[in-house]
Amino acid sequence: MAKVIALANQKGGVGKTTSAINLAASLAVLEYKVLLVDADPQGNASSGFGFDVNNIKVGLYECLVDDADPTNNLLKTEIEGLEILPSNINLVGAEIEMLEQPNREKMMRGVLEKVRDKYDFVLIDCSPSLGLITVNALTAADSVIIPVQCEYFALEGLGKLLNTIKIIQNRLNPELQIEGFLCTMYDSRLRLSNQVVEEVRRHFEDMVFETLVARNVKLSEAPSYGKPIVLYDATSNGSTNYLNLAREVLQKNNLTTIDNESKTIE
Repeated sequence: MAKVIALANQKGGVGKTTSAINLAASLAVLEYKVLLVDADPQGNASSGFGFDVNNIKVGLYECLVDDADPTNNLLKTEIEGLEILPSNINLVGAEIEMLEQPNREKMMRGVLEKVRDKYDFVLIDCSPSLGLITVNALTAADSVIIPVQCEYFALEGLGKLLNTIKIIQNRLNPELQIEGFLCTMYDSRLRLSNQVVEEVRRHFEDMVFETLVARNVKLSEAPSYGKPIVLYDATSNGSTNYLNLAREVLQKNNLTTIDNESKTIE
């Protein structure tokens, strides 16, 4: 059965969707079966693989609200073993329609239970909010990756997210764990970037991934071509970063054994 990992941060522009797309692609390239769930009404995780969100007939919204079967509505990507449960702007209305449901916080878990046996990993790209859809994602997840951008306001708002995670652990999903904090938009030339990394590691110690996702032009360009970085430019630093992150995730889950010398791709 798949491990379900949500990528969440209510702060926008932290590289959350970029990380969801490229971690999913990297795990698939390493020959694991992956489902990427687009739980953001903007549909960027879907469009990041080249799908036109305006032409999506059945997506996460229909699965949550109309009880559509996700099994028959998954989109195949260019990477073997990687599929997407897409989303579009319709998902904005889901929170209102779900309010009347008795188990409204657990509806996404019910959707994923129908398909998770097919995969090794299910990644959920959450919206930049702490609304009902994000609560659903965290309730359905086994763990959460928290992207933190290496900029001035990096730790601002993390307290709210961590408090939400604690509430969900206490009331809805006691098994939920923090998979790790991921430092994104890192620039080794900037003192500020290094200070933020030091601060995050001081606060959260071994919960922080060793992989740092550097600022990378190719990484920014890839979504406009509808490709993950590993397909757009496999030799770029961005591709290397996310392959290293995938290997770290596998290590954390005891799915591979890599000695320290070969732990990262240079």
